[in-house]
Amino acid sequence: MDSVSIADGIPQNPNEERFKQLVGKFRTKYPDTQPQFLCRAPGRVNLIGEHIDYCGYSVLPMAVDQDIIAVFAANDGNEVQISNTDPIFKEGSFDIGNFSISYEKSDWFEYFKCGVQGIRDKYADRKLKGMKVLIDGTIPRSAGLSSSSALVVCAALATTINNGITISKSDLAELCAECEKYIGTQGGGMDQAASCLAHSGSAMLISFNPLKTQDVTLPVGCAFVVTHSLTEVNKAATDHFNIRVSECRLATQILTHAKGLDWRTIRKPYELQTALEWTITELEKFAIDSLHEVPYTLDEVAGLLNVSVDELISVSLKATINREQKFELCKRMKHVLSEANRVLLFKQVCDSNTHDRLETLGELMNQSHNSCSRLYECSSTELDELTDICRQSGALGSRLTGAGWGGCAVSLVRQEDLDKFIRNVRDKFYLNSNDPKRASKADQSIFPTLPGCGIYAVRL
Repeated sequence: MDSVSIADGIPQNPNEERFKQLVGKFRTKYPDTQPQFLCRAPGRVNLIGEHIDYCGYSVLPMAVDQDIIAVFAANDGNEVQISNTDPIFKEGSFDIGNFSISYEKSDWFEYFKCGVQGIRDKYADRKLKGMKVLIDGTIPRSAGLSSSSALVVCAALATTINNGITISKSDLAELCAECEKYIGTQGGGMDQAASCLAHSGSAMLISFNPLKTQDVTLPVGCAFVVTHSLTEVNKAATDHFNIRVSECRLATQILTHAKGLDWRTIRKPYELQTALEWTITELEKFAIDSLHEVPYTLDEVAGLLNVSVDELISVSLKATINREQKFELCKRMKHVLSEANRVLLFKQVCDSNTHDRLETLGELMNQSHNSCSRLYECSSTELDELTDICRQSGALGSRLTGAGWGGCAVSLVRQEDLDKFIRNVRDKFYLNSNDPKRASKADQSIFPTLPGCGIYAVRL
């Protein structure tokens, strides 16, 4: 993969005026410092393939126009000073050579620290320079559009540029997927890969181990619309996400042990499928036949693996796990494996020339949402209501996007129906509601989006 190129001067594009305004704001914030660089990392919308990247399976997102931008300059000494154009986010500072990251505090710039830490770890032999940074973001917060990952990517990219480090986009994506775990999120790498590697005009099939991307051309005549449920969930502040990761791991390890393999070394369904040389469908059948529908306790899982609960926790879980926690292993594996198949089918349909391509893609998206809601239990009342209204308003398919439990839905709409669809959803979900918050945020909560480009940097 190519390394990040740095353009000279602000390019002429739809963001030109915004970039110039941000440079002016930087000068106002740091009047004694000349801004040196600007870098941009986009958010993403996942079209299909939810909660399967950390299980090793391919996903199919596209970058969106909404982004995180950093304007920055080297700082004398070790201090990183960081501020945000949005006044609700407080300013911060830290020593680039000596800082800690707290997922309990969940201050916005803790995510920025993750990106810095990733570069610090990879280039441990280099003394990193401090910097002054101004951040601007247009990605809705906690909406499932990857605002936190985009901030991590932007931080890592700014740190490399500030220190004259050359890194490939794929290496940066993999590094950022790992360093986001510093804040307690056990993701799989989709968000960072989409932000780093996207190409304008194409969605992308992202595969892992090793990281690989394929451009996916979406059918002519389709449009994708993002709608915000106006409920927010912070992955780092709740345990829903990490419990699902643990459930997938435990289910995999039980199935691995049942096949006489070493359960300590196989932690993802994809790894087990590869070891058995099975298809996804064969593994799905084995999981359904082997795992019972009743939730599992830690004692039961430990007994099946012939270890103590303490050893199970040390090998497979976090030390802070609630020992009374129950785990829905069968449901989670049903979702993961059926969703992995839907991703492959989605790409096949995009690559085909069948006359009913849009209807088929829409049905796959509807199946995905139903699986997320019923089997993975990561939807919400608002998201279920919103996706129902989107379908009633003309969407061929509508599903939650991102981690879920709040955030956004993405809908597939025929291009000729786009304006009518937006009007209908605006009226039914946002305006005809007893929630005044929905009405007040209607105009900013629904927008069509095209596949956007990935990261880039500008020398000012």
